[in-house]
Amino acid sequence: MVNTSLELSINTLKQYTLTMIERCENAVDKAVDCMVRKDLEGSKKVIEEDDEIDTLREYIRDRSIELIALKQPMAKDLRYVYALGNIAIELERIGDYAVNIALETLKIGEEPYIKALIDIPKMAKECKDMLSQVKLALENEDEELCYKIAAQDDRIDDLYVQVHVDCLEIMNQNPATVNQGVRLLFVGRYLERIGDHITNVCEKLIYAIKGDMVEIG
Repeated sequence: MVNTSLELSINTLKQYTLTMIERCENAVDKAVDCMVRKDLEGSKKVIEEDDEIDTLREYIRDRSIELIALKQPMAKDLRYVYALGNIAIELERIGDYAVNIALETLKIGEEPYIKALIDIPKMAKECKDMLSQVKLALENEDEELCYKIAAQDDRIDDLYVQVHVDCLEIMNQNPATVNQGVRLLFVGRYLERIGDHITNVCEKLIYAIKGDMVEIG
């Protein structure tokens, strides 16, 4: 009965983590989509909906501590509970970065963009795809997929370099564009950091599955 109860508790924790991944995926996608379309009301909703991600993180944190204290899991079960608690922290940061993107959109407001938004949406698409794949990796306990997901972060880094180069070039040519240019650089940086946090999730998931503590990238 004890083992069955523990297994059910871990599965519940896992389901909440999967839900949190979905919320983060939606937040990143919506934040950048609203930015591209200058949907300021939509950006405000991204900020409001972050409370749901924070609540999930608190639940996963509290339940993981409770499980370790009351059920005293061993071996893989202990790793899994510990990893899910830490994955929730990484996911909360992803939600925070989605909020930051929405805030930058509100600060830019109706002002025309100083450059076409090409690479930023590409970065968001990569992040969204990585999060979608992380969900599959967690569902199937797929260690190999974790490594493949983490490798995608290189594409996000490359796109961020391009955003950085383009914005600096425009700002150097026209000082009047500096304010917005800096905000676009911030958005690129937020997406680059989201990729890093997804990589961290992959590392923690590998630890949960195999017990290997790895640093990817």
